[in-house]
Amino acid sequence: MINYEEFSLDNGLKVIVHEDHSLPIAVLNILYNVGSRDESEDKTGFAHLFEHLMFGGSINIKSFDEHLQKVGGENNAFTSPDITNYYISIPAANLETAFWLESDRMLSLSFEEKVLEVQRKVVIEEFKQRYLNQPYGDVWLKLRPLAYKKHPYKWPTIGKDIHHIETASMDEVRSFFNKFYIPNNATLVVAGDVHAKQVMKLANKWFGPIPVGERYKRKLPEEPTQIEARRQITEANVPLDAIYMAFHMPGRLDTDYHVVDLISDILGRGKTSRLYQSLVKEKNIFNSINAYVTGSIDPGLLVISGKIKNGIAQDAAESEVNVIIENLVKNGLNKEELQKVKNQAYTSLAFQDVELLNRAMNLAYYSNMKDPGLLNKEKAKIESINIDELLKAGKEIFNLSNRNILNYNSIK
Repeated sequence: MINYEEFSLDNGLKVIVHEDHSLPIAVLNILYNVGSRDESEDKTGFAHLFEHLMFGGSINIKSFDEHLQKVGGENNAFTSPDITNYYISIPAANLETAFWLESDRMLSLSFEEKVLEVQRKVVIEEFKQRYLNQPYGDVWLKLRPLAYKKHPYKWPTIGKDIHHIETASMDEVRSFFNKFYIPNNATLVVAGDVHAKQVMKLANKWFGPIPVGERYKRKLPEEPTQIEARRQITEANVPLDAIYMAFHMPGRLDTDYHVVDLISDILGRGKTSRLYQSLVKEKNIFNSINAYVTGSIDPGLLVISGKIKNGIAQDAAESEVNVIIENLVKNGLNKEELQKVKNQAYTSLAFQDVELLNRAMNLAYYSNMKDPGLLNKEKAKIESINIDELLKAGKEIFNLSNRNILNYNSIK
């Protein structure tokens, strides 16, 4: 059980306090309710660009990292399709420095051309290195638009086209910041060797004066139900043929989310999973194979991905995967196998709770989904899942019309 207190400032900033006095450290985590799903299709990659721009300094503080390092702190950030998250770990005695730094860049981020140009180049280089010049790096540039036709999950967090970042103007960047990086679109979590009254005082001192922004009302297009299977064949200079199978599934708040998550674990989590045991260990058809869910707030994807052994044809490998899926859907599983994947899930939850930073980030994430208390209900949701629920969800997810298949071939 993760204990916490929550309150809101007059400007709409949500604040959560999690006290843990076991070590003299603190975490300040701020989550902005903006991800790549909130971008325009002709201007993608902006949320990820801001992950970098926010470290370019503010009007009053030119070097964010320098001030933090002087007091023994460290920081980082990440962007997803749903959120942008910034975090600082710091000795608890120096917590106010973290408040000063984070509040100043929310209030007065530096919009200097040289800062934009530096971070633009960093993002463009990352796009090239991770997505264009790395084996299989462009998979999500192909798989997302194959699976999604309407919802903005159809482009990855890095963006749909590198040209969008190359041509981003200062006015466009400033407008994006003013729309999303405002107190009433953010959640602040302070965790560690802190006290609620202390945090309330610091939050009001440093974040309280920041003006409220115009409330963002998210109106995203819903992805229509897929009515026929889709397939794309591509090739590149990669060492092995690969297959990627994506199936639409419920979003993070749906009652069936954890059911489908367990299905993915049964199929492809680790070396004891069905796909690995049969197709890697026994039949030697795949070099590696796994299954996972994207975990997105809106309806996401269950993905099966595998690297195929040389000499094995794509259609033969795909047929073998289908046999495993059909066996699960038709014949089900026993209580022991279900308990095994539940235990794996419990272990993951327990490991997450060990790190103070993870607890802070998770409280922010669930608060962004309207209830930080959901964090304490995860295990109970998993415990309640039964075999009948798994079979019912499996039949729906693995319907032939719900398949998106990317055959990724090596150039022969």
